Amino acid sequence: MKMRKVTRLLILIFLLFTPLITIVSQEQTADKFGKGVSMYTAGDYQGALTVWNDIYNTGYRSAELNYNLGNAYFKIQNIPAAILFFERALLLDPANEDINYNLQIARSLTVDRFQEIPELFFIKWYDFVALLLSSDTWAVLGIIAFFICLASVSLYIYSSRYTSKVAGFWAGVFFLLFSITSVSLSISNRNQVYNSGKAIIFSPAVSGKSSPDASGTDLFVLHEGTKVTIEDEVGDWYEIRLSDGNKGWITANSLSII
Repeated sequence: MKMRKVTRLLILIFLLFTPLITIVSQEQTADKFGKGVSMYTAGDYQGALTVWNDIYNTGYRSAELNYNLGNAYFKIQNIPAAILFFERALLLDPANEDINYNLQIARSLTVDRFQEIPELFFIKWYDFVALLLSSDTWAVLGIIAFFICLASVSLYIYSSRYTSKVAGFWAGVFFLLFSITSVSLSISNRNQVYNSGKAIIFSPAVSGKSSPDASGTDLFVLHEGTKVTIEDEVGDWYEIRLSDGNKGWITANSLSII
């Protein structure tokens, strides 16, 4: 019995102090972020990077943090890292004009130029809409819409009025479709943010091979800052696809995943 009481007391203490710990952690993050901003403003870009990377390495993610990291890397002329963090920021805030503008400037400083295969417009817009809200927000909207759908179906089944039945039916159809779409957008958001399959080349120059080994035939040469899509992985090698559709194998240490 005593053991149960102690366990309950520990659980109660945990529940009471968890919100406080979270608040303190958020305040510390905000203080460190502000310290980084002060350093950046003073021209201490390396110091700002150290502070902001410390925050990033704790698992904290935000478009603002990634955007500032991109700017700091750009200032010290580390273009691949700048592009990497601008890309990461864009995934969290795709409509941000400043992020888009700075990303285009950083891309203009890269060596490689490939003719891109245009993406289908409805896929592009679908991915864009998925990133407008977080994965959790889309999931919550989907759940709410599903419960409204159930309420609408109940209205359709149990109402004796014809107009109410019609309204319940169409409302049920609408909120069912909205629920399915929201869940789909939630999954798409999570895949894009946490498993985008995209990467940035970090090696000054790397050859794309015909097979995942050093003896493979050289197919093309890539330079730092180029964005690629990861298609497959074998040991320490990634099969990558370029924006023009060409494929090849490069070593894993030649790139950094977005």
